[in-house]
Amino acid sequence: MSHADHRAILAFLDAQAAESGAAQNTVLAYGRDLRDLSEWLADHGLALPDLTREIIEDYLAHCDALGLSRATRARRLSSVRQFTRFALEEGWREDDPAIRIAGPGRAKRLPKTLSRDEVEAMLIAAPDLGRTESDRKRNACLIELLYATGMRVSELVSLPVASCRGDPQMLLIRGKGGKERMVPLTDPARRALSDWLHCRDNAHDKSPLGRLIAGSAGRWLFPAPGRAGHMPRQSFGRLLNDIAIAAGVDPSRVTPHVLRHAFATHLLEGGADLRAIQTLLGHADLGTTEIYTHVLDHRMRELVLNHHPLARPEDVQPPETNR
Repeated sequence: MSHADHRAILAFLDAQAAESGAAQNTVLAYGRDLRDLSEWLADHGLALPDLTREIIEDYLAHCDALGLSRATRARRLSSVRQFTRFALEEGWREDDPAIRIAGPGRAKRLPKTLSRDEVEAMLIAAPDLGRTESDRKRNACLIELLYATGMRVSELVSLPVASCRGDPQMLLIRGKGGKERMVPLTDPARRALSDWLHCRDNAHDKSPLGRLIAGSAGRWLFPAPGRAGHMPRQSFGRLLNDIAIAAGVDPSRVTPHVLRHAFATHLLEGGADLRAIQTLLGHADLGTTEIYTHVLDHRMRELVLNHHPLARPEDVQPPETNR
């Protein structure tokens, strides 16, 4: 990558973070995609100012040849589009070469989810998993909060402890782009939060947890060693894997985002309004939330075809959720 490309990408990322309010993970994804593009250009004796529609299409063909998924290729094109639009607005270019390029689109798949019984088994297993009492209380709190609120994992692990004091009935969540929303807590989630806070606050000064909360990590509900000061998303993903195994649920089907899907699907099954679910999930567009109506439609169809006395065996179709 040339120094000029590097400076241009940094300027774009700074603007996305400061002016557009893009979430940190989005900015990181832009950076990875644009660095990959710049390195591919350098291999061909080119740089970002040389971009044309044909060059961008050649790059996308290269990504396709690498076997990258349609979703990854669509994201990379989106990153290029954001950058070329920015370059035009800044006066670095006189045109936008990416504006008319058709993307590969995304595969239309229903989100993976879990049944209520499977989630219940994981909620039961979590409080028994962990080497110490504080580990067990923390684990129970993590999964109860995740399922009760439908938070993204990044929102969960970075909860400030100050926002969780006083037995709250609602939590203030800071989501993508710094947007805030209020989500209610269930009684089991409030009890798990109270138990964890009691354990956390009474940790011995010389214990690992006590030393963490005495330092800068003490501002987070789930403190951890490391630069961020709170539990990393990857650590929670591994923990969720262990909880699934303990609960007898296939761990390959369980991720933090699958529990978020389960939260939304189970609410819809219970009769919740779609716009209310949109607000709880922090979706900017109702169209993003509407995918859960397709999950529900599929489940209802399966129920009828599998249990109605007049249903024929050949009517039953393989599940679309690709569990």
